[in-house]
This record gives sequence, C-alpha cells and structure tokens, in this order.
Amino acid sequence: MFTKAVIIPTGDELKAGIVLDTDSPMIMQTLLSINGGCEVRRIAPVLDRQELIESTIKKMASQNDLIVMIGGSGGGHRYSSTLGKDFTHSSLEEILEEKHSSKMYGKNGHMWCKLVCGKLGDTLVINVPGPFDEAKAAIGAFKQKYIENENDLKSINTAMMEAVKAKYSNVY
Repeated sequence: MFTKAVIIPTGDELKAGIVLDTDSPMIMQTLLSINGGCEVRRIAPVLDRQELIESTIKKMASQNDLIVMIGGSGGGHRYSSTLGKDFTHSSLEEILEEKHSSKMYGKNGHMWCKLVCGKLGDTLVINVPGPFDEAKAAIGAFKQKYIENENDLKSINTAMMEAVKAKYSNVY
C-alpha cells in the first residue's frame, strides 16, 4: 500500500495557465479514499518536454511510493502539427523498468491514447488522460484494481484503458 503519492500534471497549456487543472483535486480525493493515512501532494505542471518529464519522474520516484501523471497520453504532434506535444507515455516507456501499456484508437477527440503502468525502483507510476471524464474513469479503475492486487500491473493498466474506452463509442 502506498504511503506517499505525488500527482504530476503535464502540459504547456497547464503551465501557462490557459487550462485549469481540475483533475488533480479529484485524483487526490481518490487516492485518499484508498489510503486515508497517506501523504498526497501535487507539484507544479511540467512542460511537454520529454527530458523534463523523465527527470521529474526520476526525482519524484526517490521520494514517493506512487506517481500519477496527468495528460500527455495522446498522439498529439505525431498525427498533426496543429496538435500539442504529448510526451508522458514516451517518457514512461523509456524509463520504467517493469511496465504494461495499452492503446486506444478512435474518433472521439483522441485519435490515439496510450496508458502506461509500471515500476521505477519500488515506485508505482501510472498515467491518466487529461480530459476530466477520462481521468476520472481511469483513476476509478486504478483504485478498484489496485485494491484487488497492487502488484498486478497488467490488470491495473488494462482496467484503466477499458474504463477510458467505455466513455466512448467508436474506439478500438
């Protein structure tokens, strides 16, 4: 069971104050409902730069049992130059030692979405999409599967993606 958790929002739009972070308070509440005695904090948003995201995760992993990344799960700039840069999932794939990931394709505003669940040392690291309804679905699924078996990374990841997919039709 985690005793120290950190929430890390990502995105140039959050850092610039263009978009309000409504996900962090909801995620904090969910984490506290899993373990009311844990310490949960949120750090300032990290810009969408892979090296910044990776260095932040590494630093926070040395201080926490659980890291929840918000945003950066889409394909963004990989599909269109008009879309923002999304590097959270790339960063997680690069630095996590043991990991499971799942992808979603569709016509739901996300042409592509990738969620990753893994370990960096003893620290569990997950990411949730930025849109509130998707983040809420993903963290709710995380809660259920984590309580069932906190070490089953594949089940946690699969449940989180299935919860996000359930928000939409026309995805696969």
